[in-house]
This record gives sequence, structure tokens and C-alpha cells, in this order.
Amino acid sequence: MFELVGAIHVHSVFSDGSGEIKEIAGYGNEVGLDFILLTDHNTLRALHEGFEGWYKDTLILVGYEINDKENKNHLLAFNVNETLSTRLPAKEYTKQINESGGISFIAHPHEIRDSMKEHPPYPWTEWETEDFTGMEIWNHMSEWMEGLTEQNKYNYFVHPLKSINAPFTVTLNKWDELNLKRRVVGIGGVDAHAHKVNLLGFFEFEVFPYKVLFKSIRTHVLLETEIKPDPLNLSLPNTKEEFYKSLKHGCCFASNFYHGNAKGFRFFLEADGNVYQMGDSVPFLAKSKLCVVIPEIIGTIKLIKNGKIYESIDSNKAEFDVKEAGAYRVEVYLNGNAWIFSNHIRIGL
Repeated sequence: MFELVGAIHVHSVFSDGSGEIKEIAGYGNEVGLDFILLTDHNTLRALHEGFEGWYKDTLILVGYEINDKENKNHLLAFNVNETLSTRLPAKEYTKQINESGGISFIAHPHEIRDSMKEHPPYPWTEWETEDFTGMEIWNHMSEWMEGLTEQNKYNYFVHPLKSINAPFTVTLNKWDELNLKRRVVGIGGVDAHAHKVNLLGFFEFEVFPYKVLFKSIRTHVLLETEIKPDPLNLSLPNTKEEFYKSLKHGCCFASNFYHGNAKGFRFFLEADGNVYQMGDSVPFLAKSKLCVVIPEIIGTIKLIKNGKIYESIDSNKAEFDVKEAGAYRVEVYLNGNAWIFSNHIRIGL
């Protein structure tokens, strides 16, 4: 498998972000991102104006973030060419994106904050639809905002990376529940805007620069075909197809780079002489085992089955015999800090 590591859920000057796209790509290059997925609010200007493609070693792909008329039910849409009206109900625009061949991910699904009126929550409420591809299981800005209070806001602004602990339990529980019925892909998002605030009338301060957030929640996508930087973008259509194919399938995982570089993590199933990857749904087979490898460091590897901890071990690799059907995934912790969250391998469901 070939691994690409990047940032999903990024806003530019085409909506409410402060960065030009070439500038954003430059930050991605500086911190070693293979890809950045742009998601400006209700616009695909970046796509239509030709900003999609390779910028040195970083691939920029363009989607968008849509919401309903109440500014709830935010959805990240990719592999689409036109935007939909925000006057549509969430169930309808989710359906239309799916039917058009696009893929979609629920953004920050479980926001409930009420500590600051100027920063209301934007939760997902339309759970009856099954047309979305997946959901953000970890969103940097959403977690940051949920924990923000008048009392701690100084520390939160000064230490934006230290304030991120783990995905919301309610989100993980919902994700596990949905995967008992069908594959629902989990991704990590940064929700980067790099807002600029004027202080004292003459000093401009950038809140959460892109370069900082690119060192937090990352999504790692594993592909069967190697993708290399292409300055002329001659292979861009094939690159997009291969990338979105793996993302849609769930052959990916989320990590918090602040606690360590998770590149090289693997979670797979060995059964009947075959190897199956994250996102796969396979029948229950005798003498099968789930295998985990983490990069070098000793961590706490937790095998999660149907939303519950099935086994746990401190190591840099592990093998677990599969004794019954279920939706299996892995969480890895370093010194008690949440680090890696794999997608499910669904066995016998």
C-alpha cells in the first residue's frame, strides 16, 4: 500500500479563510503534507478557477462545505463539479451528492457548546439519511471550541495544539453503531481558517495559522497505486480517481501529529491466505487474525469491537485472533494521549 498524509477541511479566501491557495499549499509543503482538501463554504471557485493540482510535493483537491438554511448539518462534499442550494434540506443535498457520484462526510457532527453566544454549535441532526460516505470522527477546531471558556481562553489561544485531547466519545459511539449496518468512513479534519484579528487597532494577530493546524489532526490514505508529484498535472484525473476511491472505501486512518508521526501505521486482516484492509467487509473465516503495526514507538494498542474494547496491549505490533463477527477498529495511545484511530474492518456483518 502507498500512504499519503494530509489535511482535510481547509478554508481559503474564497469563503471565510484568510489564505490564498498557493500560500496554503506552501505551508503544506513546509510541514510535509502530501495533500490538502479544500472545503470552502458553498463555493467551488477554487475548482472552477483552476487551482486544483500539484504544488511541488503537495496535492490540492477541491471540495466544498454545504449547510442547510439554519446553518446546521454541515457536509463536506468531494468529487463534485457544482454546488447545491443551501435551501435544500440536508437529506436532499446528501442524496444528490451521492447520486452525482460524489462522496460526502458529515462535519463536526456533535457540537453542543453554549458558553459563548458568538460561537454557536453547528451539529448534524439528519441521521435518517444513509447517503453520506462517512463522518469527521475528529475535528480540531470543533474540539477546541467545545472546550473553550472565558476562564481558559488565554491558554487555549496560546496553546492550540495542547488543547486537543481525543475524539468525542459520542461521535465514536455513533460511528461504531453505524458500522454495524454499513460501512461509514471516519476521517480527521482541521477546519482551518487562519482568522486574522486586529488587536488594539494596529496589531494584526492570526488565530490558528494554517501551518500550526497542519501539525495537528491528519488523515492518512492508503492506495494500491503509487501517486507521485506531477508538476504539469498531466495525470491529475487518474490521481483524483485513485485518491477518492481509497478515501471512499475507508482505507484510511486519522492521527494527531502533535503526539507523533503516525506514518507507517497498518491495521489489516489475514484470513484464508488473503490480506484485507481497512474499509473491507469480509465473511467470517476460521483461523483469521487482525494485525496491527505502529511506527517504532511503543504505544497502547486497543482493539475495538462493536464499540467496546476487546483487547489491549502495550507494544509496537500486535496480532489478535478473530473469534466472532463484528466491526473491528484500532485506537493507539502514546503516554495516555490519543494518537491513531483506524477505520473498521467489518467481519461477518
